[in-house]
Amino acid sequence: MNPFAIILLLFVIAPLAELYLLISVGARIGALNTIGFTLLTAVIGGYLVRLQGFSTAVRIHETTSRGEIPAVEMIEGAILLICGIMLLLPGFVTDAIGFLFLIPPLRRALIINQLRRKGVIRPPHGNPSRPGQGDVIDGEYDRIEGGEPPKRGPDE
Repeated sequence: MNPFAIILLLFVIAPLAELYLLISVGARIGALNTIGFTLLTAVIGGYLVRLQGFSTAVRIHETTSRGEIPAVEMIEGAILLICGIMLLLPGFVTDAIGFLFLIPPLRRALIINQLRRKGVIRPPHGNPSRPGQGDVIDGEYDRIEGGEPPKRGPDE
């Protein structure tokens, strides 16, 4: 996508949509209720982001303790930071997107899908029930003690 289109979407269209929804909801349930609901989503969202942030930090520590690179966990941490910002911003669209990315299986599946699509991670080779056996090639061989290898026909 064109970077100019992304900037236009983020700084012009999204705030206008937020403003429209805030005015529409405020007209239906009242201004004070709308403000209260916006503050409530910010508090609940901030609490959930904090809990999931601590959980992600623990998983990063466990992954590095095993000697692995915590790539997915690091991306999850960045997404949680963005979620926290979105949930603190007043508005229903940003809150909906922020709460959507607070669902751990969805967030993780989207991250892994994007990493596979970009070629950063690849699906495992071989039989998944036998880890570490993906590069084994079964075959026959003849040990030759010097000289030419025996001639074989196409049907052998």
